[in-house]
Amino acid sequence: MITENNLSKTIILTFIIIMSSMVAAISYFYVTNTYDDFEFEMQKFESEYYEDKKKTLKKEINTIIDILNYNIAKSNLSDEDLKLDAIRLLNNITFEENKSNYFFVYEIKDMKGGDDFAKLIVNPNRLDLVGKYISTNYEDSNGKKFREDFLRDIRVHGESFTKYSYTKPDSNEVKQKLSYFKYYDKWNWIISVGVYTDDIEKEIAIKSKEFKQRVKNQVVQNVVLFVMFLSIAILISIAISQKIDTVLKDYQQKVSSYAKRLEDMNHSLEEKVKKEIEKNREKEQLLVQKSKFIALGEMISNIAHQWRQPLSELSSILMYIKFKYSINALDSKIMEQKTQEADKVLDYMSQTIDDFRNFFMPKKEKEEFALYRVVDTVVSIISSTLKNYNINLQINIDESITLQTYLNEYQQVLLNIMNNAKDVLMEKSIENPTIKITAYENSDYVALYIEDNGGGIKVEPKGKIFEPYFTTKEDSNGTGIGLYMSKIIIDKNMKGKLKVINTKEGAKFGIFIPKGSQNKEINYEFV
Repeated sequence: MITENNLSKTIILTFIIIMSSMVAAISYFYVTNTYDDFEFEMQKFESEYYEDKKKTLKKEINTIIDILNYNIAKSNLSDEDLKLDAIRLLNNITFEENKSNYFFVYEIKDMKGGDDFAKLIVNPNRLDLVGKYISTNYEDSNGKKFREDFLRDIRVHGESFTKYSYTKPDSNEVKQKLSYFKYYDKWNWIISVGVYTDDIEKEIAIKSKEFKQRVKNQVVQNVVLFVMFLSIAILISIAISQKIDTVLKDYQQKVSSYAKRLEDMNHSLEEKVKKEIEKNREKEQLLVQKSKFIALGEMISNIAHQWRQPLSELSSILMYIKFKYSINALDSKIMEQKTQEADKVLDYMSQTIDDFRNFFMPKKEKEEFALYRVVDTVVSIISSTLKNYNINLQINIDESITLQTYLNEYQQVLLNIMNNAKDVLMEKSIENPTIKITAYENSDYVALYIEDNGGGIKVEPKGKIFEPYFTTKEDSNGTGIGLYMSKIIIDKNMKGKLKVINTKEGAKFGIFIPKGSQNKEINYEFV
């Protein structure tokens, strides 16, 4: 049951529950996203590792061919003697100090294939087959006619990468093998070299273990940071709750005879709360600057703006209940009415948390969306701040303009730029502060323009504002990371362009996103 003695504690407890839920949700999304990135990186590493092995095989063969060509050009020996020297060389070399990585050579008799398409003249692993004719109809343990496959590639391209099953020398077990075959037309040879994929998979497994441990350490570190942040928020909330309780008790004792003094005291309390909020905000800014969770800091700042009015309403409800109680006029009807009003305010605050959580929920797939709806979503997040500082917002976007890209990342870029514009207008105390948002599209790209009347960018070259940790904000109130990350998102992730120019009144940012899968060079121009 809510009473005058526990009302403030109830409100603070509700706040703690909401904040705990928010931090838990953000932690979950972060951990999930981190492990998704790990899987992607491992797939990328495996693909690149196989490509590197292919390059190595090709390099080894090309080196051998260069040696053969050099010997032919410089030696006075006959072709037969040169071939014998080459066979001795290839029988006695491996690469990467692995006896399983040996060279083998076919002397082609019939490039079309068949039962006697070639003679095996080099194979340190199968001396029993050296000098014998071999067939393209031979099948490995999986039923694959791999000789037929690589011979077909050689007829067309002169080379081939082929996978097949073959006996591994060091274990005498049949393993998957990746080999590179290249045609040497001077002697009608096919020179080959291969690696067994189980060796590759062992190296990939070692790298995977290293990556997994690194990801685990990062996740643990960042979860600890989330918990620390929540703990600090709870401690601050408890401290504020205790102060509120003290003030309320003092108010109850003196309300009848010291109305004027109560008013002064209430004013003093508001000033103290404002100072505490400012101190906490500075601490949050410092934490944001030193941590990797700048987006989280921005979210909390905007929530604070969104909650300013509801908190004021809760304070008024509380004051009304206290007053009624002090004059013995607090009946069940009034208590029920005011409780319902408080519940509505708390529901609004809870919905605000849900909106921000959805805004920052990671999505890795491109999606199609209406541009004006995205702008409307971002505007709703900072609407309270704009209203508080009388910043005029002008939006002119055709509802038919659509984009297909990463929605949440695009929203974050808009939020960064609009927050920067808002900060400039506030910092410079611009008369009639205005932010204009317009859009333009042609056959190649969609452009979104964000323009302010804050006097423009005074640094040269203007591209410096996109460098990491560069800020023009007074007293280093900015992290210098927002625009840098926005540049990375647009230019690298979305293959677009983020540009800025000065107008007569202020700065104008242009966000250019290509349509479809554009491979040609696009000339992005302000219009």
